[in-house]
Parts: sequence; structure tokens; C-alpha cells
Amino acid sequence: MEQIVSSGIIDSYFDKLKKSLSADVVIVGGGPSGLVAAYFLAKRGLNVSLYERKLAPGGGMWGGAMMFNEIIVQKEALYLLDEFKIKYNQYKDGYYTADSVHASASLIYHATNEGAKIFNCTSIEDVVFVEDKVSGVVINWAPVHRENLHVDPLVIMSKAVIDGTGHDCEVARILEKKNDVKLNTITGNVVGERSLSIEEAERTTIENTKEIYPGLFVSGMASNGVSGSYRMGPIFGSMLMSGEKVAGLIADKI
Repeated sequence: MEQIVSSGIIDSYFDKLKKSLSADVVIVGGGPSGLVAAYFLAKRGLNVSLYERKLAPGGGMWGGAMMFNEIIVQKEALYLLDEFKIKYNQYKDGYYTADSVHASASLIYHATNEGAKIFNCTSIEDVVFVEDKVSGVVINWAPVHRENLHVDPLVIMSKAVIDGTGHDCEVARILEKKNDVKLNTITGNVVGERSLSIEEAERTTIENTKEIYPGLFVSGMASNGVSGSYRMGPIFGSMLMSGEKVAGLIADKI
């Protein structure tokens, strides 16, 4: 029995990994926008792999605000809560609350149920840069990065990459720093996020969800971080809508 357990895990994991070595879309970061994008892309029949550094995907949604595990979603995004079968309650006119643990778990379930593959405990240390286009990512175990070990990575090829790494905009910064390229921003660089302004941030998160370099798209807080707009705090409507938008942009392109 012991060997059956071990071999079953190894065989099934490596089968999943081998099938993901060449993907249609790679998503970096398992926050709400990344999970929503994974769901809609996989629902269209695309081969989707999502890489999350932490043990559990979900990003900042798990903790709500200051570990008060409730989130706010405005009425414009209620259709997405319905899509993911997330329960909610009206709080004030136009604003609704949802349990953040329930919401996070539902996003993860629906994305994987549609066929998206999630690889947790995995870090992105570089992009694949071929013919002036982002053509995949370079992955390693998150503990390898944490311990600063000199262990060579693996390569995942894809037709498109989504930077859903939140405030840090990690993939965009790697691309800009290593390749001296100009991004599709007002300065040509990662501008960096501004301080909290909820209404403005909710609007610009969706506006800034776009392709910032051939093959590289941004979603969620990374879209505002790259383009120099505001943070929004524990309101999640634009995060969900950003994930849906970026999935549509990529599906239409590839």
C-alpha cells in the first residue's frame, strides 16, 4: 500500500505537469483575478496553467480586511458572484458582503472544475523571451527561492502569460529589468501603484487590464500597479471583472 500511495501521487502529478509544459495560457498568481481568468479560459477549452507561490491559492481574498473574513462586492459584479455560486448579502444599496473563505474556495473549485491546472508552492523566476515576445515562464519551487538555493528551473511554454501577482507586478518587472523593453504604459515602465482610492481604483483596475507587451497581459492589482493607478482595499468587484476581461482579451487573440 505504501508504494501505491507514493507512486500514485508521483505518476498523476508528473502526468499533469507534462501536459502543462506547453500551455495556451500561463497565469502567474492565484488571486481572484487569476482564478476568474483561469475559469473563463478553461471553460473555452484552452489549456490553462496557474502558478501560485503560496500553499493555498486565493491571494488577498482569504483574509478579507485585517483578517475579518468578509469582503465587499459592488452591484456591478454581482453577476460574477452568481456565476461562481458565491452566496452574498446586501449590506447597503449597491454593496454586498460575502464570506471571504467561501468566496475564495468557490473560485478555486470552479476554475479547477473547468479543467484549469493549479500548481501551488511554485515561483516564477523569469519569462521565456523569444523573438521579442513573452512566450512562457521559468518556474522553480517556492522553497528554493525562499532558501536562496542555486537550483536550476524548468521552462513552461505558452501563447500568453498573465501577470496576476498583485501589488508587486513581478512578471512585468522581470521583463522590463532583464530585457530593457518599453511596456504599454504612460512611461514605458512599471509605474508603481498609488495610495488607496477605492472608487478610482475600481474603475481603473478594469481599464488597465490589457496586454502590456506582446504575449504578456496584466490583471487585478497588477494592472493598476503597472500603470500607476490606485489600490482599492477589500472591495473585490473589479478584481473579478478584471479576470473576466483578460480572459476575453486572450481568448479573442489566440
